[in-house]
Amino acid sequence: MMTRPLSLALVQAPTAPSDDIGAFAAHLERLTRLHIDTHLFVHPELHLTGLGEASPAETAECIEALAEPLDGPRDRALAEVAGDLGRWLVPGSFYERGEDGRIYNTTAAYSPDGRRVASYRKVFPWRPYETVAAGDEFVVFDMAGFGRIGLSICYDAWFPESSRHLAWMGAELILNLVQTPTSDRAQEITIAKANAIVNQVFVASVNAAAPNGLGQSLLVDPQGRTRVESASSESAVLTDVIDLDEVAAVRRFGTGGVTRPWRQYDGAESTLALPLYDGSISSSRWTPAAAAAGAAATTPAEVLA
Repeated sequence: MMTRPLSLALVQAPTAPSDDIGAFAAHLERLTRLHIDTHLFVHPELHLTGLGEASPAETAECIEALAEPLDGPRDRALAEVAGDLGRWLVPGSFYERGEDGRIYNTTAAYSPDGRRVASYRKVFPWRPYETVAAGDEFVVFDMAGFGRIGLSICYDAWFPESSRHLAWMGAELILNLVQTPTSDRAQEITIAKANAIVNQVFVASVNAAAPNGLGQSLLVDPQGRTRVESASSESAVLTDVIDLDEVAAVRRFGTGGVTRPWRQYDGAESTLALPLYDGSISSSRWTPAAAAAGAAATTPAEVLA
């Protein structure tokens, strides 16, 4: 019997018309009628900020026009949608204009009582193609009664430091929101599995559907096994019920019943220098349990330092 079951839906969909929250809400309402017991709905990167066939110059203008403060009208509308439907919602990412005037690729999580409980700015924009500013902190949030969730956007997954830090902060499920129309989607699928394996967490990689993405979304368990996936770029809703206690079980008994990377420093007093980060791995700070008490505000500059 599952002890901490979480029912989730990964919505592989094309980019919606820019900031058409009304249409988004109507579509989500239909999904909740079809999936009445689903707790969490997750959408792809930039789901609500479609740019159409804009040229590079037009794209820059569109991004400027679409960006708004985090607590602007879009945020209030999305919080209302989550509250009206009584569901946890990660609506994809959108363009946020920060207090510093710069534009970020940002996602947010909303609770069933209509509150934004977390927001995350993409730390690793896809350079040189993506020109938004980079965020400077990793973010997890707690789903009351379920567990801790980590937020990640597309290219972030290519940097192992990102998923490792989210796991260290206590994330049991990492949501990676994606908009990939390029041929490296095959590599992203491998990366999703690798991040799940080495961090012993669930990983959901939710890609946009055609024409904005190649689809092939998937959900991977803490041992690297694919639980549900899309084989195509067509629109799809991938649903599953996972037990977040499986994370603790795999870490206790080992991947395949043998491998326990988070137990590497049990009983050992050692420090490993990491010149790349001008920091180190300390045995006293290695395990996720040590991080869960207060690491949520840690910035990338402090990773494993």
